[in-house]
Formats: sequence, structure tokens, C-alpha cells
Amino acid sequence: MTNNEIVMQGSPSMENGFLINTPEKSAKPTNYALKTAGFWIRFWAFLLDGFIISAVGGILVNPIFYLMDWSLSDTVWYAPISIITAILYYSYFVLMTKYFGQTLGKMVFGLRVISLKHDKLTWSDVLFRDWIGRIINNVFMPLYILVVILPENQGLHDYFADTTVVHEKVFIEKDVVPIASLNQEEMIENQVQEEKPELAKLEEKNE
Repeated sequence: MTNNEIVMQGSPSMENGFLINTPEKSAKPTNYALKTAGFWIRFWAFLLDGFIISAVGGILVNPIFYLMDWSLSDTVWYAPISIITAILYYSYFVLMTKYFGQTLGKMVFGLRVISLKHDKLTWSDVLFRDWIGRIINNVFMPLYILVVILPENQGLHDYFADTTVVHEKVFIEKDVVPIASLNQEEMIENQVQEEKPELAKLEEKNE
């Protein structure tokens, strides 16, 4: 952990909690933002989720197939075991992310999915992320490496839904750009925009 990272106990006060203001006044305005999760910790959480889904499938699905004398070894996509496994797999990610903001694997590693445009994850966010986006990722597995490249450690499925994965209790410093740092042209433009209504009022009075 670097010097500009802190660990806070408890859940963030906001739903996504992506940015919080520092309570202390300082010469340099600073915000604390939830730290985005990198590739490896997300990989281990995903691996744990895979084990959980396999275990649930083995407990709930396999006995039914044995009783019905259906094949468990068919590998074609339209085989009953393939269809049921896919339904279980995507339903797990969609429902857990929508209602809890995290899967069991993410809970273990202290990770959470947040929206970068909404306070709460919507159904469209979750369906684009954990259904459409994840199907594409699973067909082209190397695309998962985009977590290392894209802004805010987004995977391709995060990019589609405008979401990211963060650590629940780890915050990093985010400097706030002060007004004084704006260049002169921006300041003049802002001043002109503020003076326009006043000039319009003066013109109306003169008329």
C-alpha cells in the first residue's frame, strides 16, 4: 500500500462511494476515491465464482440428469447440460451484481461493482455488463486483459455498461484542480458568459 492509500472500516456512505471529500481543510484540496481493482484480484474473485457455480451445478443439476438418464458429457452448445449451465452461470452474475453489487467471490476479496454514471446499478447496466459483455469476453478470453489497459481498470464488459470494480474499503487521494489553475483564456471565457445576462438587461433598459 502506498502513502496516498488509506483503508477505512465499514461501507462507504454513498451507494457507489466513488468520491468522498476530505474532512480536514488543507492548502491543497483533495478528494478520496475508492481504489479500482486490478486484474489479478479480479481474476481470483472470478476463479472463486467459477468454483461456486460448478459446486452449485454439481449439487442441483447433476442429480436430475442422472435420474433422467441424460448425458452430462455433451459439449455442443445446444446440449441440455450446456444450456442449463449457461443459464445458471449468467443468472448468477446478473442477479448477484444487481441485488448485491457483488458476487460471492467479490465479497470474499472486498470488491464491488459500481456505475460510473448512476448512483445505483440499473438493470441495463447489469445486463450489458454481466450478460452481453461477459458472453463476448468468454468467446474471446484474451479480452479480459483489457482490465490492465482501459481507464479505471475497466474490462470490456465494464466499458459497455460504464461500470468498474472497486475495493470497498481502500481509498486513494485524488487531487482537486483549483479554480486558480484554470488558464487565462478559460477564466476570460467564464467571465464573459457571466456578464452576458447583465449586458442583455442593460440593452433592454436602454431600449
